[in-house]
Amino acid sequence: MSARQRPPFRADQVGSLIRPQNLIEAREKFLKGEITKDQLLEIQRPAIQAVVKMQEDIGLKSVTDGEFNRTSWQSDFLLKIRNVARVPSRLKVRFHSQDGTRDHHPPTLAVQGKISRPEPMFVDDLRYLASITKQTAKVTMPSPTILHFRGGRGAIDSTAYPEMDEFFGDLAKVYQEELRGIYEAGGRYAQIDETNLAYLCDPNLRAEAESFGEDPDALPKTYSKLINSCIAGLPDDLTLCMHLCRGNFAGAWIAEGGYEPVADLLFNQINVTGYFLEFDSERAGGFEPLRFLPKGKVAVLGLITTKSSKLEAKDDIKRRIEQAAKFVDIDQLALSPQCGFSSGIGGETMSVEQEADKLRLVVEIAEEVWGSA
Repeated sequence: MSARQRPPFRADQVGSLIRPQNLIEAREKFLKGEITKDQLLEIQRPAIQAVVKMQEDIGLKSVTDGEFNRTSWQSDFLLKIRNVARVPSRLKVRFHSQDGTRDHHPPTLAVQGKISRPEPMFVDDLRYLASITKQTAKVTMPSPTILHFRGGRGAIDSTAYPEMDEFFGDLAKVYQEELRGIYEAGGRYAQIDETNLAYLCDPNLRAEAESFGEDPDALPKTYSKLINSCIAGLPDDLTLCMHLCRGNFAGAWIAEGGYEPVADLLFNQINVTGYFLEFDSERAGGFEPLRFLPKGKVAVLGLITTKSSKLEAKDDIKRRIEQAAKFVDIDQLALSPQCGFSSGIGGETMSVEQEADKLRLVVEIAEEVWGSA
């Protein structure tokens, strides 16, 4: 089988990696105003250099900065949009883990006026990453759907946006401008971290959407149109992928349910090249939805869990790849961890060494199954 020359690669990753303790402490001091941005960078950049070397040494062709430049996978991006502010949560979710459940109210972001992109979000971070690796630098960003799903129409200023189409149009412009900036800075691989299409496969989350006036049957179509608008007109050599996430923090998750309700729309109506799909447990459902994946697109199977430090057995993962290949050509498949290793500061389920073992396992299995990582 031939090696993939463009991402997503046979052995790939979602993006976030475990932050070293000195970086966690430095960012906390920065947020408190106790150190300057330059002082933070003096600690952050060596940490990024070290984590890049770790990924290269393991043999990954897709390299990230571990999201070491962020406090959160989502807020650092979305709060840079003009007239977006954090407000009390309107959405209640229940995290599940081996230790039980706990209710959580994730941050709701309200649109309080006309939105725009007053400054680049992650362009400088991508430029720095690309300057320190010979592999493909990958940048991740939160899906634009997050700015809508957690508050619905009620979180969008009706004076600024009496019609939602205008809001979605302005939001798409923000993403188009950022992605063009990333491309101009040398970026050729970007990933949209999408939670809400996966949430809408869970009856409990569908009910939450209904509770603030949204139609859970209509939202997937609205969101597919929005995402396509965000990535329209970009250069052909900028590879765009999507990660579908059911929630990730300290080994816990939010949503359950397979991809069947959104699979046809997800694979055939959203114009990305690859999909990073969680398949590490029964809560993600079976591989049957992969039958909708068209030729020319790639499903990256998230079979290595980041929710437990236990290292998977190679033969078990290979058997699951074989099962997936019953529904789609194995040449359209790749392998990755099921999610990032650290969605924000804290809450890790393993050590850095165990994280490296998981990533190394991804590379080794890919080489044995496809002949190349």
